[in-house]
Amino acid sequence: QVQLVESGGGLVQAGDSLRLSCTTSARTFDTYAMGWFRPAPGKEREFVAAVMLSGGKTIYYADSVKGRFTISKDNPKITLYLQMNSLTPEDTGVYYCAADRSGLRLRGGAHVELWGQGTLVTVSP
Repeated sequence: QVQLVESGGGLVQAGDSLRLSCTTSARTFDTYAMGWFRPAPGKEREFVAAVMLSGGKTIYYADSVKGRFTISKDNPKITLYLQMNSLTPEDTGVYYCAADRSGLRLRGGAHVELWGQGTLVTVSP
């Protein structure tokens, strides 16, 4: 069974940084588009960032995190990262790693093939 395992969440103050990690199998890492989601008002989860299968060169961000968050893949470590800077209390929530063979479906957030269990990020004022 394919798993996505997140880590790196924690309690920080506004303005601080955190780096989330997501590990999986090498096959998933190489053949799935991967990204991050978090809860949002009125939604189960909202899209945060994703890296497509184009050698990791095509990346998308939600407007709310552009300029503050950076998604990246470390191929030797088979790990997806989300570097989060200038955190605000509005960034608080459980962050989920997700993967799908369709980058379009991943960005849409519906019927995504794989989800991790999530890692909690809490940003205090």
